[in-house]
Amino acid sequence: MYFDFMVLPVPTANMAAYKKMLKASKAAWQRAGALAYVEAIAEDVKPGKTTSFPQSVKLKQGETVACAYLMFKNKAHRNKCWKAMMNDPFVKNFDSSKLPFDGKRMFFGGFKLLISF
Repeated sequence: MYFDFMVLPVPTANMAAYKKMLKASKAAWQRAGALAYVEAIAEDVKPGKTTSFPQSVKLKQGETVACAYLMFKNKAHRNKCWKAMMNDPFVKNFDSSKLPFDGKRMFFGGFKLLISF
């Protein structure tokens, strides 16, 4: 298994627009062939002394942390899905200037599975 993880700040005032975007994103990832797509919103996260979820995205007043992951068979499958996603109408017609979150403070990356149950 291979995963892409994302962490980003979402203004609570934009939550409805964010959820609308997620529905379209979910459908696009399904078309692209991802095995799973999960989005979660922070409920019990606090700033730490050195680092934390809020600190990782430079969380501002009126924002909350969102985390997401995509699951793929392996890295080759992930790369194939990303290629399909970049050619999907969802991405082709997406206006990044209208993101309901600050994309500059989002971070993401690919991870290979070590253990699961």
